[in-house]
Amino acid sequence: MAKISANEIRLGGLVEHQGNLWRVLKKSHVKPGKGGAFVQCELKDIINGTKLNERFRSTDKVERPHVEPRKMQYLYADGDDHIFMDSETYEQLILSADDISEQAGYLLPNTDVQINFYDETPIGVDLPANVVLEVVDTEGVVKGQTAASGGKPAKLETGIRITVPTFVNIGEKVKVNTETGEYVERA
Repeated sequence: MAKISANEIRLGGLVEHQGNLWRVLKKSHVKPGKGGAFVQCELKDIINGTKLNERFRSTDKVERPHVEPRKMQYLYADGDDHIFMDSETYEQLILSADDISEQAGYLLPNTDVQINFYDETPIGVDLPANVVLEVVDTEGVVKGQTAASGGKPAKLETGIRITVPTFVNIGEKVKVNTETGEYVERA
């Protein structure tokens, strides 16, 4: 494994610390008036889900784990399980709803994703930046209500709810940002 300095830690990146694998949720570089500079990080354990606030001196070295990305295709949901297929070997992988949490709302059958593996264990799903989903339920528009409106709630085909502009109707397809869960444009 490669060692990197604390200054090279990236937001959203993975580090190995205290024998566990951690994802960096927050990072700030602090230069106090007295003493040396340090990096303050909020870390989340990939396996246990516990959080840790850790302070690294600028001269400290941390392990960067070797993560193997694999291109996979989402096939379908089976109860609380989600079935993926490796695009090269055609082997199937089952991830529980707990493993992919809020990302399940952006998955449609035949969606290409990247799943990261650490020691042959899946540790995360990278979704496309935007996905196209159909609006299945939303309020109708009343003429004259368009002035200064922030939008209206809409339910999409996967069950997630977002706010869309008032001109979007049931049956239309919209592009949704998978990081923020916000409406981007009509598709």
